[in-house]
Amino acid sequence: MNELSLAAVAAPPVRLGNLSAGFADRSVLRQITVEAPAGRVLAIVGPSGCGKSTVLRCINRLHELDEGAFVSGDVSIGAFSAYSPRADVIALRRRVGMVFQRPTPFVTLSVFDNVASGLRAQRRSLPPSELEGLVELALQRAGLWREVVDRLFGSAMALSGGQQQRLCIARALAVQPDVLLLDEPTASLDPMGTQRIEELLYDLRDTVTVIMVTHNMQQAARISDVTAFLLDGRVVECAPTRQLFTTPTDARTEAYITGRFG
Repeated sequence: MNELSLAAVAAPPVRLGNLSAGFADRSVLRQITVEAPAGRVLAIVGPSGCGKSTVLRCINRLHELDEGAFVSGDVSIGAFSAYSPRADVIALRRRVGMVFQRPTPFVTLSVFDNVASGLRAQRRSLPPSELEGLVELALQRAGLWREVVDRLFGSAMALSGGQQQRLCIARALAVQPDVLLLDEPTASLDPMGTQRIEELLYDLRDTVTVIMVTHNMQQAARISDVTAFLLDGRVVECAPTRQLFTTPTDARTEAYITGRFG
């Protein structure tokens, strides 16, 4: 397989409008309105239990799968309204990749087959040469190609934790999503693995819109373009990252980012 050039593609903005969510006996999100700029990184920060992960699960409509769950408001990805009565949920999830806190490679599959799994599900008649090219492209975009090129057909579980997480990102990128959701993607990694994931997310700008949940204030400051601070299910403040971290407009934001609570 040959090296492929990575041409930039248009990425859409993601807008949440008056988004509320929760369960029959409690609210988790309360009229969230926030925008992730096209082709940039939005970091969502806030104390445990404030609703950060629920935001991600609402974007790709996983939240509603839980018993007793409710959602109101809207999520739009470019011109596509995720909660329109005519919305195709399967098509939505093809446009929105998700990576979880702990690496979740398919344990019985090789490195190659992990990345190829989504492609095979979407395009059953994909020629082998095209499949190989798309797998290589995804591994390149995830910064993993050179590390695994000689063991593509070995077990994914033989990779380090950081490599497994980048493999999961490659798997999500393989189907060329418009949006990538990441829920604490470096929480279980060592500093070197964390650095590589952060460099990868920085390099993905322009090609995909990234929305990342993190507890790590330094991480948000390093790699995000916009940061939203959530507290008790509400957006307290959302602003360009440098502005939010240096001149927040709300005293609660300043208290959180300086470590006085949370």
